[in-house]
Amino acid sequence: MTEKIMSVDRMENVISVFGSFDQNLRIIETELGVAITNRDDQLKISGDAERVMYAQRAIEGLLSLAARGEAIDGQNVRYIIKMVMAGQEDKIGDLARGVICVTAKGRPVKPKTIGQKTYVDAIKNNTVTLGVGPAGTGKTYLAVACAVAAFREKRVNRIVLTRPAVEAGERLGFLPGDLQSKVDPYLRPLYDALFDMLGAETYNKYLERGDIEVAPLAYMRGRTLDDSFIILDEAQNTSREQMKMFLTRLGFGSTAVITGDVTQIDLPPDKVSGLKEAVRVLEGVEDIAICRLSGADVVRHVIVQRIIEAYEKHAKDEPAVKYRPKGKPGQGGRR
Repeated sequence: MTEKIMSVDRMENVISVFGSFDQNLRIIETELGVAITNRDDQLKISGDAERVMYAQRAIEGLLSLAARGEAIDGQNVRYIIKMVMAGQEDKIGDLARGVICVTAKGRPVKPKTIGQKTYVDAIKNNTVTLGVGPAGTGKTYLAVACAVAAFREKRVNRIVLTRPAVEAGERLGFLPGDLQSKVDPYLRPLYDALFDMLGAETYNKYLERGDIEVAPLAYMRGRTLDDSFIILDEAQNTSREQMKMFLTRLGFGSTAVITGDVTQIDLPPDKVSGLKEAVRVLEGVEDIAICRLSGADVVRHVIVQRIIEAYEKHAKDEPAVKYRPKGKPGQGGRR
């Protein structure tokens, strides 16, 4: 059993790190298996020597973030603990930098993990960026934030958002209304992000002027997009032909971001995902970045991280089942 006494000052930072009813300290205790006692301006950390060291470094990292004005919540605490245990505490300061843009309600949008920061930096420094990772890692939201920032700074003249109109494992049938009404359900996540960044009134104004375009992927064929910030969302559901078509739409002065999760492909089993192929084909090509986000970059509820980790473990343990087209009895089908 090891005990470590930490002296803390600036009570406003301490209160932010501790959380309501010391809930953040309780998370550190649970995750690291230590006991933390708070008395006046001192913390006593008790437990295994290595775990006590991790707890001390995690608290120091959280205090440094609080001193820079960062709001501390349970997600921050768990992520900082993982960084400390991975020996990355020197990168904690990077999490307080790099505001991408400010939302319509005045909230700054910034990367919350090192993986997200790498992703945003790649978007800023490359013409084409592929963001591949599980749900909740901020792929779409951060891409839209980068697009809004580029538009506000007049680095691009318009924002083009698109995604393939593929249903997620269920048939919706014929949808009523005009074209816009029919494609709206597929594009709702993109609308949500834009509403958050711009506000509904500003969004509608830009939409009417043609500064923002939201359309299904099929409507990209035959076009050349100059001076545009283009986002292809849910790219795991593109075919190889659609992906090549999209990539060749790029014009001068444009930036493209392609996002997707290769574990959530809704294509028929015999169809090759355009995103999976693009990751293989474009690896190492100049001015194209491929960013792989992981469960550690999930910024939704902690249960989402656990679900993703459970599925990843199951996928590793379960042998792959290959698709084989049906043939006549006694035949193996076409090869």
